[in-house]
Amino acid sequence: MHDIKWIREYPDQFDAALGKRGLDPQASIILSLDEKHRATITEMQDLQQRRNDVAKEMGRVKSQGQDATALIEEGTALKSRLAVLEEQERTFKEHLQTILTTLPNCPKDDVPFGKNETDNKTMRVVGDLPKFSFDPRQHFDLGEALGLMDFDQAAVISGSRFVILKGALAKLERALAQFMLDTHTERFGYTEASVPLLVNDNSMFGTGQLPKFAEDSFKTQSHWLIATSEISMTNFLAQKIVEESDLPLRYTACTPCFRSEAGSAGKDTRGMLRQHQFYKVELVSLTHPDQSDAELERMANAAETILQELKLPYRVQLLCTGDMGFQSRKTYDLEVWLPGQNLYREISSCSTCGDFQARRMNGRFRTPETGGQKSKTQFVHTLNGSGLAVGRTLIAVLENYQQEDGSIRIPDVLVSYMGGLKEIRKS
Repeated sequence: MHDIKWIREYPDQFDAALGKRGLDPQASIILSLDEKHRATITEMQDLQQRRNDVAKEMGRVKSQGQDATALIEEGTALKSRLAVLEEQERTFKEHLQTILTTLPNCPKDDVPFGKNETDNKTMRVVGDLPKFSFDPRQHFDLGEALGLMDFDQAAVISGSRFVILKGALAKLERALAQFMLDTHTERFGYTEASVPLLVNDNSMFGTGQLPKFAEDSFKTQSHWLIATSEISMTNFLAQKIVEESDLPLRYTACTPCFRSEAGSAGKDTRGMLRQHQFYKVELVSLTHPDQSDAELERMANAAETILQELKLPYRVQLLCTGDMGFQSRKTYDLEVWLPGQNLYREISSCSTCGDFQARRMNGRFRTPETGGQKSKTQFVHTLNGSGLAVGRTLIAVLENYQQEDGSIRIPDVLVSYMGGLKEIRKS
């Protein structure tokens, strides 16, 4: 959510930032509503004060046996006018809130301008692309040939965009998740969390999924299934105030994620790339505003480390304004090489959101008293990233470590997690 005080002070900068996202200027509309809203509040306060004065005067007049008819009539008129103003104030407030919560975050100055993914900026390319003496196959061909990946029976059970993994592939998926969690907790100091998979409306609103992305999520009768554990972990500070010395707070979790994939009809219909249910190891940081830029680089490095340890070639993209997420101020996408598709595919997105989410969930920190000045509260900055998407990492391992006979070599760092297994072969 946007800061109305900042918009009042910097309306031109606000419109310029939205313009980079391809949106029309909004500052004049917002400030006009804001002015009407504040004027209404001022009039209400003035009338309430006059109403109190009239009530006191009425008491005095009546105590002296004088005629209070005029005061009674004025009190009645004031009451009626206040009722009108209260409804007017509520309408202005709701309209203003709707605009401020449905406009996307303002991009940082170093984010490149662009309309779509073709305008993203490649920051670095890491690792050599594998060379094969045969035509590399895609992950679904490999998995089905091994007899360990079943889309047909998953469709019988649940419908399209689901998969059943069995045997060594199921173990490999678990091994990848465990390796990621161990790396992030032991090497980068993230605190592992086990979080709710069902959340309420407030939690969805706090991280920006509602109201804009309701159709992208699954809902039960009263709760929402999380599309990412970012929703649960970012809300660890919802309606809370922590001490400045507690920051940064860093959390990681591996959870199932549920997405309706609205609007993706016809995209990646085969295989595991775009599923309704998948596992993801998520990273969330809650930081001091002065630390958030450095924290984004640190988070991206943590995600990159997983790819480096697995020896998977990848590239880092700085997303342009037209390809960034709704909540983000700046985003790095990590794209892993898939030889079966002969292209790079996203495997992680690391974003800094500034105080955009914190304002929606009212997550703050308290600064200590200094020089006789009282402590004050500020909104934290929130960051999130995939560290990594487990299913897509499994895809990348299958395609990069495939052998001509259809078997799969196990990356060295995963052998111990696989109980010493070094290859996956058809039973």
